[in-house]
Amino acid sequence: MNPPVFQCTPCRLRGRLLRRRRLTWLLAALVAATAPGAAGAFGDRDRLQIGQLLIGPAPVPRPNALRRLLWELDKRTSIEVRLEATPVRLSDAAELFRHPLLYLAGDREFPPPDEEDVMRLRRHLVSGGMLLIDSAEGRAGGAFDQSVRALCARLFPRAGLQRLPEDHVVYRSFYLLRTPAGRVLAQPFLEAVVHDGRAVIIYSQNDLGGAWARDSFGQWEYDVVPGGAMQREQAFRLGVNLVMYAMCLDYKTDQVHVPFIMRRRLWQAGPPDAGPSGP
Repeated sequence: MNPPVFQCTPCRLRGRLLRRRRLTWLLAALVAATAPGAAGAFGDRDRLQIGQLLIGPAPVPRPNALRRLLWELDKRTSIEVRLEATPVRLSDAAELFRHPLLYLAGDREFPPPDEEDVMRLRRHLVSGGMLLIDSAEGRAGGAFDQSVRALCARLFPRAGLQRLPEDHVVYRSFYLLRTPAGRVLAQPFLEAVVHDGRAVIIYSQNDLGGAWARDSFGQWEYDVVPGGAMQREQAFRLGVNLVMYAMCLDYKTDQVHVPFIMRRRLWQAGPPDAGPSGP
């Protein structure tokens, strides 16, 4: 039998998670409330709903990916989610600031946003939001990658994308991970823009969405290479970790957890038992 995978203590995690979420969403709601038609923003929005950031006319390359990730998140953690992601445009300030976690995926060049949109996104990230960027190109250094780097340079010209170290908290925010896998292994590390000690943008070129996506018949939409099922599971674990980091930030840097974490690092966990297929 494989040893268990380290996960956060549910009660303590849930308490911190809710406090982080309330603070982030309160700030977001206060900004959004200044826009016309913002009444009713609190209703069902206490559940996590990822914002699918759209830039330019290009279609979303993996439209089913976030739904599957959110389903897995609901089953594996105490986070309450809404399974449908919300399309978000930078020009819509009210909708933008309702989502503490934004997801931008692409497989081609996208047009540079205008300066007002860049300022709006920067304000959202500095105020507590996080942007996860996922390249679906299947290789490093493509046209989407060039557009991403140009956007990050405009958003935070003094910081820029940098390689996340292997001991960064994102690799242990829920699962203990070593390699950031996706549908492919185009790059053996994540990159990030760090502002005020927090990764406000995290960038993967390994096509996470391609590993997550499942069609309406329950079939995986894309093969995962070279690692197959194990690599797909690692991609889901990374997705869970990224959401946990966005919601809990530096929870796992607390020194009280270090001995327990180090003991768990000695274990190599295999893939979990097959469960229900979900959506």
